[in-house]
Amino acid sequence: MKTVVIIGSGIAALAASVRLKVAGLKVLVFESNSYPGGKLSEIRNGEFRFDAGPSLFTMPQFVDELFRAAGKKPEEHFQYTKQEVVCNYFFEDGTKFKAFSDAKKYAKEAARVFDVDENTISEYFERSKLKYDLTQSLFLQKSLHKVSTYFSVDTIKAIFQINKLGINSTLHEENEQWFRDPKLIQLFDRYATYNGSTPYKTPGIMSMIPHLEQHFGTFLPKGGMIDISQSIYKLALDLGVEFRFNSSIEEIRLGQGKVDGVICKGDFIKSDFVLCNMDVVPAYRKLLRDVKAPEKILKQERSSSAVIFYWGMNKLFDDLSLHNIFFAHDYRNEFKVIFEEEKIADDVTVYINITSKVVAEDAPNGCENWFVMVNAPGNKGQDWDKIIGDLRKIIILKLSRILQVDIEQHITTEDVLDPRSIESRTGSFRGSLYGSSSNDKFAAFLRHPNFSSKINGLYFCGGSVHPGGGIPLCMLSGKIASELIQSKL
Repeated sequence: MKTVVIIGSGIAALAASVRLKVAGLKVLVFESNSYPGGKLSEIRNGEFRFDAGPSLFTMPQFVDELFRAAGKKPEEHFQYTKQEVVCNYFFEDGTKFKAFSDAKKYAKEAARVFDVDENTISEYFERSKLKYDLTQSLFLQKSLHKVSTYFSVDTIKAIFQINKLGINSTLHEENEQWFRDPKLIQLFDRYATYNGSTPYKTPGIMSMIPHLEQHFGTFLPKGGMIDISQSIYKLALDLGVEFRFNSSIEEIRLGQGKVDGVICKGDFIKSDFVLCNMDVVPAYRKLLRDVKAPEKILKQERSSSAVIFYWGMNKLFDDLSLHNIFFAHDYRNEFKVIFEEEKIADDVTVYINITSKVVAEDAPNGCENWFVMVNAPGNKGQDWDKIIGDLRKIIILKLSRILQVDIEQHITTEDVLDPRSIESRTGSFRGSLYGSSSNDKFAAFLRHPNFSSKINGLYFCGGSVHPGGGIPLCMLSGKIASELIQSKL
């Protein structure tokens, strides 16, 4: 039986471990933390529970697919509910907007709130769908770094309609062509943050992202986002995948142009394949020190990071749809801070997720668990303690002003995650949330491939490699890598 060692247990690694075990390999997963899931973990403070990382779940079919691949019924192991409202938007001038998951309801509500025709919104979503349909098999389902990927009918279709993909314009420019209302433009510019980029640089093709919400919908697992990683972890255990926690890999051992295994706690573990779920920057710098690193790839601009406050709150909202809330501010100033100046902004856009609206056990009776996030630059040695203190004041003033209530009086418990702790907990270089940014039209091609072209048996998965960060893309990354390994069996 062939053996594969997987380094890390993020969502991509968990998905790959299931697929590789089903394919008949012996699978050993080494994780430096005491728990699986990577960024998809949780924080507990007294009776409050918070999802520590990702807070938006789309395309649950990728999780269901894993259970089916293992011969199990997904609904018996992983339950989730579709959300009627994707997000609630609050603007400084008092404008409020409910973004319904149903496209027709969304268009109708947008026409009521903003300076836009229903048909324009519907046409925008149709164009988003077209971009996704034309590119998903090329950019998401297969390795971009294999020649065979480009010899397909789907690739030819995409080439003939390349003028419709928005590659030569930015997301912001694309949205300006569609809409007049600056608030609506910012609303659709927001989708650049889904891969940690700026709408003023990331290409217009990223306007396909709204299609994922409006066509597939957004969901919340029965026990919160942590259920995603936990359910796949339990599936892997049931299949016989072996996990070793509190076990940091010290070196990927090589021999004659191929992997021999790994070194963990001074011991050599032999394996036929190594699948690295670790961020590629520290992977090369720490585990592959004798290998010539792909410096151009490693030195790409990193995605944004985040500062997240986890607040246990006295109850503020009775509306159960107010679980995802977006408090807007001027993006141009914010992303100038994040990607250029790296200093605190005068005001910020605030994203809040309150899972206790759906998962009652996440907060005591009469209370709410607030996941309060702002985009931030990566960790380059800034005075984060001062930044966090300043941000806290800015956020509280902003929310108190818009909601017309003294927010600070409602905070009962607090935890904070910042680029330093994101980096130390997950190994993500500089605390980036999505690996490299997509602030370039060639960014997809510049991401590290899912395999090593120099070392036989070495593969990569996760948010720092193709096809990118976020739960759906990471799961696809695990699938692509596992299929490449299976092709060698």
